[in-house]
Amino acid sequence: MPYLIKEIFYSLQAEGYYSGRPAVFCRFAGCNLWSGQEEDRRRAICKFCDTDFAGTDGPGGGIYKNARQLTEKIARMWPVNARGAKVFVVLTGGEPLLQLDDKLISVMRKEKFEIAVETNGTIKAPEGIDWLCVSPKTGTILKQKSGNELKLVYPQPQARPSKFAGLDFKHFYLQPLHGPNYEGNLRKTIDYIIEHPQWRLSLQVQKILKIK
Repeated sequence: MPYLIKEIFYSLQAEGYYSGRPAVFCRFAGCNLWSGQEEDRRRAICKFCDTDFAGTDGPGGGIYKNARQLTEKIARMWPVNARGAKVFVVLTGGEPLLQLDDKLISVMRKEKFEIAVETNGTIKAPEGIDWLCVSPKTGTILKQKSGNELKLVYPQPQARPSKFAGLDFKHFYLQPLHGPNYEGNLRKTIDYIIEHPQWRLSLQVQKILKIK
């Protein structure tokens, strides 16, 4: 099957557990919670997304005709002087699980990729993923209730941390909601974590450092 990709780039993971780790990011086009068009934002389920995932016009983006072609493109983004380190790829979006399938995972695993996925959790994840990060959103039904990392943007109405604290994840992160009230949201996030030490703070370091 073809894969619609917004962009592929090499940078540092800047959020959650692997913050600071070099990775190739493969951003799939499309999402089931918002069209990506500003005129649709008010009607969207997720109204605060700040990621451009619409279309296939970003760096490295395009329509990849099969899993082999996409895997080879990602492999070429990994540094040649990595001294045998596995390609660490972060499959993100949009919502990557709208397109990610067993065939793509199989080809990536044959190439010894370490596969991380960032999803909103509304679609059950396939097997073979090395690191699964779920970021729940208000107004959705969470179908993926286990994984390595749960990263909740905070605060969200009807998405209180206590709703997710008992799920089967190894690591729990709160990430302050960016926007006009960021300073207040950051303070609320810190205060909540201080009172509930199960949770850790995740910052969008890419915005602080002004990197991709």
